[in-house]
Amino acid sequence: MTQADDQVMEVIIRSPGCSLDEIVLECSGLTWNQVFTELDRMSRAGQIRFTVKGAGLCGVTSTMAGTTAATL
Repeated sequence: MTQADDQVMEVIIRSPGCSLDEIVLECSGLTWNQVFTELDRMSRAGQIRFTVKGAGLCGVTSTMAGTTAATL
């Protein structure tokens, strides 16, 4: 995993169901585009899942049950 992967996954594990905007705010060293690119890659790899929270809103959760940020 890259440093960007680690940062993004750490936020998702710490705050399941968080929004894209929340992840971007927590990963202050990354641009919005870098976060989105990592989320896209992780989604395609089956590491995360997007859930609909309302009109135009989605949450992000890890599909790696029981995984901690330290083991990623």
